[in-house]
Amino acid sequence: MPELPEVQALSLDLSQRLADRAIAQVQLAAFSALKTFDPPLSAVEGTFIEGVTRHGKFLDISAGGLHLVLHLARAGWIRWRDEVPKTPPRPGGKSPLAVRIVLDDDSGLDITEAGTKKSLALYVVRDPQDVEGIARLGPDPLDDDFTRDRLGEILQAAGRSQIKGVLRHQGTIAGIGNAYSDEILHAARMSPFKPATSLTDDDLTTLYDAIHDTLAAAVARSEGIAMSELKREKKTNLAVHGRTGKPCPVCGDIVREVSFADSSLQYCATCQTGGKPLADRRMSKLLK
Repeated sequence: MPELPEVQALSLDLSQRLADRAIAQVQLAAFSALKTFDPPLSAVEGTFIEGVTRHGKFLDISAGGLHLVLHLARAGWIRWRDEVPKTPPRPGGKSPLAVRIVLDDDSGLDITEAGTKKSLALYVVRDPQDVEGIARLGPDPLDDDFTRDRLGEILQAAGRSQIKGVLRHQGTIAGIGNAYSDEILHAARMSPFKPATSLTDDDLTTLYDAIHDTLAAAVARSEGIAMSELKREKKTNLAVHGRTGKPCPVCGDIVREVSFADSSLQYCATCQTGGKPLADRRMSKLLK
């Protein structure tokens, strides 16, 4: 799933590609992707693009006073085409193409979603805050107002909730998903199951620094990288996420995994849990 660093990089890349361009057409291939009806999708056709910004994991293309807001969900992505096909996509086909944005010189963007579970979402709104997911977002962890004290308030409000879940909850902190929450907790040397209110003052400082440093470094690495290379860049720089069974780059211990119904987390027992493996609930049920 694209998270804050990748969406920020996409925003910067698209800002350069779409500057002073106009939207000729928006071709919908997957009707389930469009989540709004007023204004209609056609309202952005024939308008000039004014800018591209990010709200958490949402991408916002402003054009003609409206906002084309995109959430790529778990398996969505954007591909640049120097020239789009002359024939519009056929709705309801088996292609991963969900939406095609055609520009005034016949170049454009293909917005795709892999897999069978379709969660990609497209909105046309007058104000980004009209998108419920954006209106509910917590503070952006790279904004100046996301301070150590603000993080402390968030953790206190979360009570005994596990720190992994607090980091991932978009209404609490915007933009952090499964991958970067694993990376942040590894950098902070904290268990993903640690209760939010159990952190000491030193723990709070350590976690705050890990959030900022991990995300800022990922954004810096991604800056200037073409959208076609972003997935590879992310994967090659992860310390624990998606690296089950491989050596931890810090201590050399084996990266371990805890599996859930529809996701998993990765961690290093030596670095994060005092050498104690966490219970994998799914494997425990299979062994009974």
